[in-house]
Amino acid sequence: MARGTKAVNLALQGGGAHGALTWGVLDRLLEEDKLVIEGITATSAGAMNAAALKCGYVEGGNAGAKAKLDWFWDQIATRAAQSNPTLEWLRFLSPDIASTVAALQSNPAYFAGETLTRMFSPYELNPLDVNPLRDVLSQVCFHMEDPEGPKLFICATNVRTGKIKVFEGAEISIDAVLASACLPTLFRAVEIPDPATGEMEAYWDGGYIGNPALFPLFYETKTRDVLIVHINPLEREEVPRKAHEILNRINEISFNSSLLRELRNIDFVRRLIEEGVLRNARWGNRFKDVLIHSIRDDETMAKLGVATKLQPDRTMLEALKAKGREAANTFLKAHWNDLNERSTVDLRAMFQ
Repeated sequence: MARGTKAVNLALQGGGAHGALTWGVLDRLLEEDKLVIEGITATSAGAMNAAALKCGYVEGGNAGAKAKLDWFWDQIATRAAQSNPTLEWLRFLSPDIASTVAALQSNPAYFAGETLTRMFSPYELNPLDVNPLRDVLSQVCFHMEDPEGPKLFICATNVRTGKIKVFEGAEISIDAVLASACLPTLFRAVEIPDPATGEMEAYWDGGYIGNPALFPLFYETKTRDVLIVHINPLEREEVPRKAHEILNRINEISFNSSLLRELRNIDFVRRLIEEGVLRNARWGNRFKDVLIHSIRDDETMAKLGVATKLQPDRTMLEALKAKGREAANTFLKAHWNDLNERSTVDLRAMFQ
């Protein structure tokens, strides 16, 4: 790398429409000419962001990646406005995020849909297996094995085995990204042939087992730095008391649990390295001392709930993009010199 250049890997969480926060983070990171993104592991909305970034980068470098991300989220917002014109009207009447979030979280259509999904499966409600995201992704190039730009690792959950599946290189197709974002109450499992056996395997959202999985970055990239872009708040000060608040916190805890387990394992390995246990003739230097960094805005994300994950209103998406840019800018100002040198997340304090 050129002198002064910093290399990082990115870990992008899933979270439906809340993935617009990650859009903003990536938009800001791509403005840093001396920042190289070597690898990206991603789930669900994070996988959508990763695919758009990779496609745009192959077509036109960092500027192309920024443009493709803008295009992708514009497509999502446009389709949402067509399906819910009332929210588009609200956007002009009261264009602040607080009003939009309140409207989204009290939307009768959302509650009606929730009731239906508790009574009927997507195999009954959606027999033609229509997924509006397929049309958008069909306009994204899928030469994901191209050596230009970051290596991608897309996480999904194998329905049959309950194990994680990480798609990489030429395995990353439209179906693989849709599998990573397949909520089983809304969409039929995405079936993809296993290259080893030729048999079809069914996949659900990767967030259940890896949101996202960090381990591919340890083995498939050179840089030690992993920058996690959080979507689901790790902590909330208040104990939820209302039904929708309880369900929302359950969702957040569930989709953070796999990531926290991996971070605990990283802390454990780091302790062993520090104590010299893994630095002997038998083990050599095969264990990477991973440096963990984090971009998050729990204050903003704590104001949102499950309902807003499923309703990608343009006002909310643009507000989240702005918040993401702000969070990334704050991180870069505070920790640019720490990259490739030291962790900026105290894992030991996190798990005490």
